[in-house]
Amino acid sequence: MQIIVVSRHLKAARTITIMPRHVLAALLLFATLVFMTSVLFSWLSVHFRLPLVENLVISLQAQETQKTRDYITSNLDLMASKLGELQGRLLQLHSLGERVSDLTGIKPEGAPTPPAPGEGGPYLPAALSAGELQQEIERLAAMVEQRSDDLAFMEFKLLEKRVKERLLPTTLPVQGAALGSGFGYRVDPFVGTRARHEGLDFSADTGAPVLAAADGRVEFAGRHDEYGNMVDIDHGDGLLSRYAHLSRLDVQAGQRVRRGERLGAVGSTGRSTGPHLHFEVRMLGVAQNPLHFLKRGPEYAQMRRH
Repeated sequence: MQIIVVSRHLKAARTITIMPRHVLAALLLFATLVFMTSVLFSWLSVHFRLPLVENLVISLQAQETQKTRDYITSNLDLMASKLGELQGRLLQLHSLGERVSDLTGIKPEGAPTPPAPGEGGPYLPAALSAGELQQEIERLAAMVEQRSDDLAFMEFKLLEKRVKERLLPTTLPVQGAALGSGFGYRVDPFVGTRARHEGLDFSADTGAPVLAAADGRVEFAGRHDEYGNMVDIDHGDGLLSRYAHLSRLDVQAGQRVRRGERLGAVGSTGRSTGPHLHFEVRMLGVAQNPLHFLKRGPEYAQMRRH
């Protein structure tokens, strides 16, 4: 860019050529002057405490302080709300835990909590600081987690208890049947001498359904010289139930059966004088009195006896 200067003091017009570097140098010089002026003005304001600048600084500080207070107040409100939620959650878990414990009779593991010592006095509320609020939140969060773990433990124990009860042979193997020969010693019906009877006899008509007394796996289903058509059900942990003298078999070895599922039908096969079901319960191969198990079921009270 060129600038032509004309003046009466000059004998001839002068031409000034402005290059891009001249413009850049001028801008840098202007920026430097503005910066130096600002620095000088700030130094003078601080050094001589000019009212205008001091008021401006105080106003800015007040605004920042108010923002900080609003932020802290908002956080404290959120922390107090979180604290209230944790307290309510803890009370709910405590109440639920007590009800579940009473219903199941299962107590959580660990040392019992000692009773709190006596306390009293007038109520003089005191506000908590941010640090104290955070500590209380962490303490209650740990208690909520512990209480949740206790409930999970009781749920596991309840499930374990239900599984064990489902595997105990407590259901009558023949519905509506009359109880015949009991467990123990009796006069053998074939020989006529004293002999040991390792089960219970249920008198019923031929063809009456024979049901599984509990959940389990069919260990044996077939013919036996003395028991006739026989089914053995393994309930786990060495517990076994046996159903003998059946007229027919409706299950096979290896099959999973549920409590009350049909295994076969009453008959008089094997060493038998007439239609009935011979029912045994064995633990690790040793015969147990089936009544000890059947008495735990709801059907025992309605069972008929000869």
